[in-house]
Amino acid sequence: MTDAFRDNTTRARFELETEGLLSFADYRREPGRLVIPHVESDPALRGQGAAGRLMAQIAEVARAEDCKIVPICSYAAAWLKRNDPGLIG
Repeated sequence: MTDAFRDNTTRARFELETEGLLSFADYRREPGRLVIPHVESDPALRGQGAAGRLMAQIAEVARAEDCKIVPICSYAAAWLKRNDPGLIG
């Protein structure tokens, strides 16, 4: 399974393409914070960990930019709580 991650600044969302299917997380940038109001995966990708891989990439972006993530989306909040609680801001 091959993933391609990108920051689609035109649509203000992070995207992870897996086998031609898309997972995405809408975002809003604020000083020192990355607000994530919504995460979604193509129904065919559900249960395959695509959204988790997307969140892992977003966590890398947050660390690289030295910012915290404000998870409005319940999936993003749960993922961060389980995997990287230090990034929650």
